[in-house]
Amino acid sequence: MNEIATSDLLAPQKGAGWRNMQLLIHLRWIAVTGQLATIAVVWLMGVKLPLAQLLLVPMLLAVYNVISWWLISTVNTINNAALMVALLVDVGALAWQLHYSGGGANPFTSLFLLQVVIGATLLTPRYSWVVASSAFAAMVFINIYSVPLDLPPPYNDAPQRLYLIGSFISFILVAFLLVIFIGRMTVNLRQRDATLAAVRQRAAEEDHIVRMGLLASGAAHELGTPLSLMSVLIGDWKRMPKLNEDPELTDDLDEMQRSVARCKAIVSGILMSAGDARGEAPEITTMRAFLEEIVEEWRDNRIPGTVEFEDAIDEDQPIVSDPALRQVIGNIIDNAAEVSPDWIGIRAAQDEDSLILEVSDDGPGFSPDILSTFGQPYRSTKGKPGGGLGLFLLVNVLRKLGGKASAHNRNEGGAMVRISLPLEAIAYRPGKKKSAKHKP
Repeated sequence: MNEIATSDLLAPQKGAGWRNMQLLIHLRWIAVTGQLATIAVVWLMGVKLPLAQLLLVPMLLAVYNVISWWLISTVNTINNAALMVALLVDVGALAWQLHYSGGGANPFTSLFLLQVVIGATLLTPRYSWVVASSAFAAMVFINIYSVPLDLPPPYNDAPQRLYLIGSFISFILVAFLLVIFIGRMTVNLRQRDATLAAVRQRAAEEDHIVRMGLLASGAAHELGTPLSLMSVLIGDWKRMPKLNEDPELTDDLDEMQRSVARCKAIVSGILMSAGDARGEAPEITTMRAFLEEIVEEWRDNRIPGTVEFEDAIDEDQPIVSDPALRQVIGNIIDNAAEVSPDWIGIRAAQDEDSLILEVSDDGPGFSPDILSTFGQPYRSTKGKPGGGLGLFLLVNVLRKLGGKASAHNRNEGGAMVRISLPLEAIAYRPGKKKSAKHKP
């Protein structure tokens, strides 16, 4: 299939704190690997190290990392206090390592500064000052109490050379970790900006819905009276003997009456969707009957054989007939009919607990621009005012029901709009719909 455009819902997102904790876990794995590598290199250089004390920290940090990953996998948000505790664990682990490897004379003391920078970036000022104070306290401690290194003869005579080598390695390590940290923070910021942009777009779209809903509701009220008057007049005309003598005129009056009845049904649907249904109760039907009624309504208005309906529903079930859903499905079929007057394909199926409805046509298909902005208001190829509102309403009605819509161009030509709707959103629950009337 060709280009695909999907209108996805704003799925539950992991919070910034969660992503920051994930970043700390990744950095800690790098730190564990670096500590083990450093211990191995220094040991091979002939420097005697208290291996039992030094190897204990990487092992505990690895266990702590595994536990941390398991804990954050069960939540979506992490607060500043939890991030601070994680950084304090890293400060304590570094202090322990430096205490048994020369204290303040160890060139890797600059890693404390990395912890302070990370804390100042991720945490609020109150918590970042706690991390900075802990790093300062750790520096004081290792400068007063530490286990000096027992250097072998090649380095015992020139300890400054070993210090310079260690400083160089420490610089490379800090630079490497900072690049990773800043890079990941940039990605997190971009994700946050994208989420905020999506929220703003959704707010703007919902504002459009509110304004259009008010307009549609007002128009429906205004149209109710003239449509009722037209219905009465047509009924009177049909009873007039002179008009009944003309079969052609009688057929025209019958067609007019059906059209007025359809307009009244549309107005009633708008009022029902707006919560002003003149006391009408919601209608209970089945999923298959709901779709077949929509299809039959369109078949009555098209040339026979134009609308091809494939029913692939595995298990029919009772649902509450949603007027708004009926309207937007009708809009999609109407759009397909405009570009493909000779054939419209409709397929209904189930995918686990969702209804899948596909409306296809053999028209020119969607342009790349329309696919990339699918579901946005006033994006249409019709070139007339108000174009594109049908897809916009479809996307937003489905969003309210927990579903989504997608569009793509078919390989054999034409376009397809695919609707995915959780059945739970329209399922009939007898205990909750006692006043509903059953559809025969």
